[in-house]
Amino acid sequence: MQKPMTPAQVEAKRERERAVVTQMIGVYCRGNHGTARGQLCDECSALVEYASARIGRCPFMATKTFCSQCRVHCYAPAQREAIRDVMRYAGPRMLLHHPIMTVRHGLDTLAAKRRKPEEA
Repeated sequence: MQKPMTPAQVEAKRERERAVVTQMIGVYCRGNHGTARGQLCDECSALVEYASARIGRCPFMATKTFCSQCRVHCYAPAQREAIRDVMRYAGPRMLLHHPIMTVRHGLDTLAAKRRKPEEA
C-alpha cells in the first residue's frame, strides 16, 4: 500500500492536469477553429476557464486517474460533451505536440492505478 499524497503533491497534480487540459484545448482550437499557436477562440477560452475551475474544486484529485473515470461527473452536459470532443481530437495528437507532457500524464495515470486498483 502506498502512502497517501501530501497536499503539496495533490496541488502539483492539479496544476499538471490544468496544464494538460489547457494544452489539449489549444491543440483542438488550432485544428478546428484555425487559431494561432498560443491563442484560443472565445469558446475554447471559456472551456479552459470552466475546466480549470472544476479541476480546482475536485475533491478526488489525490485518487482519480481521469475525469472520465470518476464516479462523480461535475461537468455540465454541454461542457462534458465539448471536453469529450477535445479529448477525441487532441488525445492522439498530443504525443506529437507535447511528448513530454503526454508521457508524464501516462505515468501519473499508471501511478494512480497502482495506488487504488480498479473496482469490478
